[in-house]
Amino acid sequence: MTTYSESELVLNPDGSIFHLKLFPEQISDNIILVGDPGRVALVGQFLERVEKLASNREFISLSGYYHNTKITVLSTGIGTDNIDIVVNELDALANINLDLRKDNTAMRRLNLIRIGTSGSLQPDLPAGTAVASAWSVGLDGLMKYYFRAPDPERELFEYAFIESVNWPEQLPQPYATRASARLLSMVDSFCTTGITIAAHGFYGPQGRQLRAKLAVPDLNARLQSFRFGDLRTTNFEMESSALYGLAQLLNHEALTVCLIIANRMTGNLLGDYSCAMKDLIYKTLESITR
Repeated sequence: MTTYSESELVLNPDGSIFHLKLFPEQISDNIILVGDPGRVALVGQFLERVEKLASNREFISLSGYYHNTKITVLSTGIGTDNIDIVVNELDALANINLDLRKDNTAMRRLNLIRIGTSGSLQPDLPAGTAVASAWSVGLDGLMKYYFRAPDPERELFEYAFIESVNWPEQLPQPYATRASARLLSMVDSFCTTGITIAAHGFYGPQGRQLRAKLAVPDLNARLQSFRFGDLRTTNFEMESSALYGLAQLLNHEALTVCLIIANRMTGNLLGDYSCAMKDLIYKTLESITR
């Protein structure tokens, strides 16, 4: 059995995991992930018996109960690089004995549900729409650093995407990941299902041009046209590809549901989306604790 060295499995002096500052007994099997640290308290308003857990940098956590189901809420900050930290450390908390630095005999499978915001890539998906990501296309390259077993459907998707959008050679090669089918089925009553583009930046990688000019000005139009089976490209966000890819590698289940707050095709923006976000949080919690 592998023993993880101090430089690989990094712990704090009190024995908690390095970035999240959590202990194994503090996390539940159902974890709500939010990008914005301020949204942790918002989700907490829906829970009973709330306990604040830890706060370190952008990683803030609490736990509570919804319909007698224990829920952990954790902020990730922005980007797939932060998701790399969060998912690996959550898996370590669930499946590694931190004292012995060895894998546990019995492995836990976590439900990782991200509730976020995003921008629509379709003119008929206005701000205020809830979207569930059946597939996510990562533009960042993170999953290229991990060994992924052959997967004919994923490889077909990636080939179709690269060919369909005429992927520019000067950009990092994209990769595809997919949601947990079980979790996805829980939210189909209130979410539009589609393909999400996970960008590794808010401006250039999502086709926003301010003073710096874009290398591929028509990239969003190419992305908008992509179809795979019955699914079309629906939205931009910045985390789901890494969440899905790492969850699959580590035998967890993952889903991203996002509130559309901007329509990139029409230029419309939902300025105050607090009520719509509360509604999405409520419906998501209801769906995963039914």
